[in-house]
Amino acid sequence: MGVSVARIRVLVVDDHRIFAESLAAALAAEPDVDVAAAGSGPAALRCLERGAAEGRRFDVLLVDAELGAGPSGAAPARAVPDDGEVAVDGISLVAGVRRIQPAVRTVVLAERDDPHRAALALQAGASGWVAKDCSLQRLLAVVRGVLRDETHLPPALLTGVLRELTAARKHRTDSERLVESLTPREREVLRCMVAGLGRKAVAERLFLSPHTVRTHMQNVLGKLGVHSTLAAVALARRAGVGPAEAVPAKASVPAPVLAGDVVERGGQPA
Repeated sequence: MGVSVARIRVLVVDDHRIFAESLAAALAAEPDVDVAAAGSGPAALRCLERGAAEGRRFDVLLVDAELGAGPSGAAPARAVPDDGEVAVDGISLVAGVRRIQPAVRTVVLAERDDPHRAALALQAGASGWVAKDCSLQRLLAVVRGVLRDETHLPPALLTGVLRELTAARKHRTDSERLVESLTPREREVLRCMVAGLGRKAVAERLFLSPHTVRTHMQNVLGKLGVHSTLAAVALARRAGVGPAEAVPAKASVPAPVLAGDVVERGGQPA
């Protein structure tokens, strides 16, 4: 009589095809692991969506730390896209998966120890950071561990990651304090700046004169202690300030149909 074994569904996400296929084959040899591979962030998102639609959700994602990196090794600073085959870096993919399927655990696979990026991965929602050249047994232990809500980091990274997280928390606290010093109107202007709106667009959005907006922007920069809009936006994001919501476009009103006009619906004359 066969014994039912709980299956762990794993998705390997790496744009190095040989590595992804080799790792997937090694994991597939385990009796309790079902595995698939994706070569990009968008492909991974499609796999997740398809699995959820079929009632076969993935449990763990193994994500390349350098996913989508260009020739220089710098990953593109881009959030997870709504559609389209564009480059998505590993940290952004972790954050996107955490947002759309929070039950899925993610583990970042890295070629080198990097306390800063490991801290970013944890902040984005990753449950682990593992060396790509670790043993299969170690990787399986991490996979099973994160499903028990454990967090896994190499011992050599612990001190550096804790230092990075502490520094990030201090920066966030300082940034929040500065943002709190702004008036309600100045915060509105800051949110518009975070949304990428220029002075004229902010003026139209808030029904202010461009001169008044210029004054508000100067006050925002002064109170935040920065010298550019880019620096103000970076500080605002550290403080958790989101962009101003987009103004919905006005619905177009269809032209009246005059007597004798032929109106088509669904390709057929009405």
